[in-house]
Amino acid sequence: MICCFTFITLGGCATSREVPITQRIANATPAMNVTARGETTPVGTANADAADDPAIWRNAASPAASLIVGTDKKAGLYVYGLDGKVRDFLDAGRVNNVDLKDGVTINGQTGILVVASDRNDIVNAKLALFRLDPVTAKLTALGKVDGGMGEAYGVCMGGDAAGLYAFIVLKDGTINQVALDTSGATPTGRTVRTMKLGTQSEGCAVDDRTGTLYVAEEDIGLWRFDARATGSTTPVKIAAADGKNIVADAEGVAIAPIGEKDGYVLVSSQGDNAYVAYRISDDSYVGRFRIVDGTIGGSEETDGIELMLGDFGPAFPGGLFIAQDGHNAAAAQNFKLVAWDDIVKALSLPQK
Repeated sequence: MICCFTFITLGGCATSREVPITQRIANATPAMNVTARGETTPVGTANADAADDPAIWRNAASPAASLIVGTDKKAGLYVYGLDGKVRDFLDAGRVNNVDLKDGVTINGQTGILVVASDRNDIVNAKLALFRLDPVTAKLTALGKVDGGMGEAYGVCMGGDAAGLYAFIVLKDGTINQVALDTSGATPTGRTVRTMKLGTQSEGCAVDDRTGTLYVAEEDIGLWRFDARATGSTTPVKIAAADGKNIVADAEGVAIAPIGEKDGYVLVSSQGDNAYVAYRISDDSYVGRFRIVDGTIGGSEETDGIELMLGDFGPAFPGGLFIAQDGHNAAAAQNFKLVAWDDIVKALSLPQK
């Protein structure tokens, strides 16, 4: 994660972090421009790198009443409406990334499970679990389960016939697949498999249709793994952080599923304030875009992203893309809301 830039080199070639942003943008593959249609209230932690990662719950019965969960990694979890206003805040301490899944059995009832990577203890990673009430927009803490030895960074959830899993990405590139059981009064978790990338990693997303886990290794690029608990632990590289399509850091990851096996996987190219799309079916590069200033400000140095297709009301009829904004003018960091339709148009993406 880039928080500041150093322009002094001690011999040899400068890294991407040491190259001025204007030069990184000039060297990168051209990107199309889109503007945000909404934004959230800034997080409560001011003058700090605090907002990090969003998750989306879509209200199928009333799409405009959908909810967003976002992390203030210094303080806890926010729940926002699509109008960007705060609906709830839960003091959960240092929670970094977040994901959610609907239709999960929680203490005998079907509900919305929210899972955050908890790094209140940087030696012993935890998964912090919560229930999201779709009516009141309130979060209730359910408990924590072990995530492995190391500092918790990224998290994403996936499920198949064998069960529900949280994939926790540790700062050193270790990825633990944790089988979750929330059916009882106290949630439990069991690590069923461990995967490894070579260096610092964070963003991840699971495509349940294809059983694929996508992970961003910050200085290296975007990878995919078999997400099945019995699958191979060998990663396959989709794209390198080559300073062209992906400019380090590679950060947040999100999926736009189309049909049974196709769609797009998106990654935040934090080093040049852009977002990159790849075709799921063949890993091919599709295009790049930036969120630039419009009626609402643009986004820069994005950490987490999220994307969900479907109707989200008049402002987001085809889907909702959310990006953390690392530079929100004079205010604290927040999240920018972009219509998927605007991205599709800008990149001329086929939808079938």
